[in-house]
Amino acid sequence: MRLATIREGDTTRAVRLDGDDYVDLGAADVGELLRRPGWREAAAAPGPARRADGLTYAPVVPRPGKIVCVGLNYRTHIKEMGRDLPRYPTLFAKYPEALLGADDAIELPPESGALDWEAELAVVIGAPVRRATPEQAAAAIAGFSVLNDVTARDWQYRSPQWLQGKTFEATAPFGPVLVTPDELPGDVAPSLTLTCHVDGTQTQRADTSDLVFSPVELVGYVSSILTLQPGDVLATGTPGGVGHARTPARYLTEGARLETEIAGIGRLSNVVRRP
Repeated sequence: MRLATIREGDTTRAVRLDGDDYVDLGAADVGELLRRPGWREAAAAPGPARRADGLTYAPVVPRPGKIVCVGLNYRTHIKEMGRDLPRYPTLFAKYPEALLGADDAIELPPESGALDWEAELAVVIGAPVRRATPEQAAAAIAGFSVLNDVTARDWQYRSPQWLQGKTFEATAPFGPVLVTPDELPGDVAPSLTLTCHVDGTQTQRADTSDLVFSPVELVGYVSSILTLQPGDVLATGTPGGVGHARTPARYLTEGARLETEIAGIGRLSNVVRRP
């Protein structure tokens, strides 16, 4: 299934996309849908179809209870940054205020002069899970989406803690859809081509199978710390090609177009604007 949160005026609706049509799922957004018992059966049920032309997408889960991000999780990116492969995942948080829809403008913070791109595969949780076994972790994955962990590098490196550079408001596009694992090659360990383009130039390209810690391993690890709830999001890390690692460094500027795509899931296309 392909699930999305669409905008209708001042409200949002959770829908299932079926080719050129969509079916309203009777929930305000995908996060609300995932919190309902039996959501998979409800989301798959037949219903009146409407044409999907001209839909406007909100973040696929607009208000996750938790957004847990993973740093240094692609082998190519770790080598690019001159680091050894990690023994444990590097975790940090992002807050819902950072999230944007698939075509929304990225807000260029006046406080930062080093806004960078990080294309990522996002895992969306579909069931409460705590201290998950691999089997329980796999069962708790509702599906996958696309996220760009846009980062203010000058703020990120103000201290050893990354949070302040990672969650500037209205900087992180997330969507356009959630795709359930059964729709993807590799199921809960998807092997998908991830790309990022800035103003039409490819800056990142990787296969999600290059992850050091897989989605199932990440769900197990994070759930050993705290309970993951339906609608929570794990951003699995970015591959090589970020602007900060270039010589000279390259950052996003006003008017730049950032395009983030994962084959089989979808594409984000966001222009950078000053607030």
